[in-house]
Amino acid sequence: MGKSKIVTIERHLLDQQKYHPDATGTFTSLLYDLALAAKIISRETNRAGLTDIVGASATTNSYGERQQKLDLFADEIIYKINDHTGRLCAMASEEHDDILTIPPTYDTGKYVLLYDPLDGSSNIDVNVSIGTIFSIFRKVSSGTHGTMEDFLQKGAELAAAGYIVYGSSTMMVYTTGQGVHGFTLENGVGEFFLSHPDIRIPEQATYYSVNHGNEKYWYPGVRRYVKWLQGIYGEGRKPLQHRYIGSLVSDFHRNLLRGGVYVYPPDTREKTTPYGKLRLMVELQALAFIAEQAGGAASDGIGRIAEIQPHNLHQRAPLFIGNKELVQKAEEFIAHDDQEWVELYRPYRERELILT
Repeated sequence: MGKSKIVTIERHLLDQQKYHPDATGTFTSLLYDLALAAKIISRETNRAGLTDIVGASATTNSYGERQQKLDLFADEIIYKINDHTGRLCAMASEEHDDILTIPPTYDTGKYVLLYDPLDGSSNIDVNVSIGTIFSIFRKVSSGTHGTMEDFLQKGAELAAAGYIVYGSSTMMVYTTGQGVHGFTLENGVGEFFLSHPDIRIPEQATYYSVNHGNEKYWYPGVRRYVKWLQGIYGEGRKPLQHRYIGSLVSDFHRNLLRGGVYVYPPDTREKTTPYGKLRLMVELQALAFIAEQAGGAASDGIGRIAEIQPHNLHQRAPLFIGNKELVQKAEEFIAHDDQEWVELYRPYRERELILT
């Protein structure tokens, strides 16, 4: 046999635990529980076309969006795998208006979990990659059960974050602040194996990802920035290739491995809601943590996603994420050309104006 080291996700988590002498194993077990949830969801997504789990349900989520059947399945799996372990004191999901409490019959722990159970699930019936996003904070409130205070923390305070992408293979990527590591699910044995250790965003960017269908609504600085990415605005720049799937996890994952930037900007359609579409708490904080750990950056166009103080569980924000140089360039274009939007958005960002 060869001398190559076979590293399962469980082994990797235990190896990482050695760097924390005061660790009790609770945090390691929590991440392994999320890997178990990923295996179950992966199985169902692969069977989706053969079962009655594709398509929209009759209900809507907290954002007024029609919930997909697979969304509801994934949401329930993640909750039920984590509600009884004694490792969490509360959870929050994109699919629910309020925080999810731990049943009184079970013990509570010192962490809270936020998750988007299935990002991009409307694409499942056309066989496009989708994903799960998760993040973990340490409990900061007093008392046994989690409160909103435990969730409304800056992304810079995250203990861990990750995502699972369900595509041609299922891959789990996570960070605990000690680098970014990727694991691929081997379906034959039902285990995640380390396939992408110490992921770093390539310095040489390859792709940019943005929905050009909304271009007519972009603010001037965003429009010029995208032209700059294309090599049209400004001289001598090699154009980046455009790739856009429409599934946040999938687009981010590709750019993480190949280099590039993902852009979901604010636009001019809603002057009273200048904060973009994506969810700060259940999507952006997690991906920003991963990007920064991989040597990249994440911004809302004004500053770091990780430094935004949330004021609402379902708060939204624009997103520019990927190679550090490309993200910084977006901030420069916006600062120079989009002061109209900055003046609309900054009061909301800094909690001076609470919009519903």
